[in-house]
Amino acid sequence: MSGAAGWWRAKTTPAKVETYTRWSFHFFAVVEVTAIGLPVLGETRSAVSGWMVAMVVVHAVLCALAASRALDWTRGRREQPVRLLWVLGAATYVFAVTALVLRKHGGPGDDMDSAAATVFVGIMAFGAGTTALGVRNRLRAVALIAGFAFGAGLVSFPLAWPGTAVLVTAFAVFLAGGFLAATSVFSLWLLNAVYELDEARETRARLAVAEERLRFGRDLHDVLGRNLAVIALKSELAVQLARRERPEAVEQMIEVQRIAQESQREVRAVVRGYRDADLAAELAGAQGVLTAAGIDCAVTGDTAGLPAEVQSALGWVVREATTNVLRHGDAGRCTVSLRVLEGHVVLTVENDGVAVRGRGAGGVGGGGGSGIAGLRERLAVVEGTLEAGPVGADGFRVVASVPLAGRTAGAKVSGVTS
Repeated sequence: MSGAAGWWRAKTTPAKVETYTRWSFHFFAVVEVTAIGLPVLGETRSAVSGWMVAMVVVHAVLCALAASRALDWTRGRREQPVRLLWVLGAATYVFAVTALVLRKHGGPGDDMDSAAATVFVGIMAFGAGTTALGVRNRLRAVALIAGFAFGAGLVSFPLAWPGTAVLVTAFAVFLAGGFLAATSVFSLWLLNAVYELDEARETRARLAVAEERLRFGRDLHDVLGRNLAVIALKSELAVQLARRERPEAVEQMIEVQRIAQESQREVRAVVRGYRDADLAAELAGAQGVLTAAGIDCAVTGDTAGLPAEVQSALGWVVREATTNVLRHGDAGRCTVSLRVLEGHVVLTVENDGVAVRGRGAGGVGGGGGSGIAGLRERLAVVEGTLEAGPVGADGFRVVASVPLAGRTAGAKVSGVTS
């Protein structure tokens, strides 16, 4: 029992469903023998009953084999079992006709008409239902069932029953065969759906891994981009001061060391996956970095009461915009404002360095680079938008807007100047 239980637990969910479906088809063979073959033994006492039961058993085995091969074909593991289905169809008609012929050879007191009718209709129905598994098109499957029903009426009319009984027999074959076919085809459809869902789950998992890798790379870019720009700027300044033998060079290199250590901590936090951009810290950091670079920076607004997810998204905007002010322009002035307008938190970063190099100094990649694409992806998570473009003769403006609807209330931003 433990071995069987371990074997079952080791299977995946689709494999379990496939095993259940396969053994359901095998169980149909047991049903055919039990529901058709055994009643014949109770209705007749002659040797004819043994032949009828033998035909039912052989036919049931053929049906189980054909159903199993059809299942493998549906899953793409083997070719369509055309020959086996033709053998099953031929055997179905041969056994059914034989049952009608044997009805005249029963002994006294045997109800051969009832036994022959049971075997005839049962064999035809199970044969039709199983053969339909080897057909993909639904219309062809219906036509196949109708063909078996028509054939049942065609062979039973001259061999067994009058016109009315023939119609009843054909209709019974059509109903029973259609029910078995519908049940079997639905089982295969359900099995295929389970496999497709499992493949979709695996695809979703792979996409999630790929997305996380992209997020990780983007985070590293955002974390190191600004800090490396500041380190390069301060290092250059320290070199110039050292050449002039100014004591301030030591202070600049101490600041470079501090920023490098902070970058190490931030990279470790990104690797652990716990890092979120804090808007207040980013605003203060942007003002400090830009001021140190000789850029007049004014920051207005208060982050108190803003939801954490909004602060995180806007914090990345501040970081990327600040990095690009340092990297792509020669700005002398930069303003950062944070306001709440009509239920939206609006962050505006504007500078006057666009005319020097012809690029968006604070525009997170004015040429449509990966910076603006990455920020739009982050803002899309909180249903936010991002606009970036030149303003006036030498200005560049970045505007990020995030709605507050459905988030933590009380996000009231004051106009305090930092």
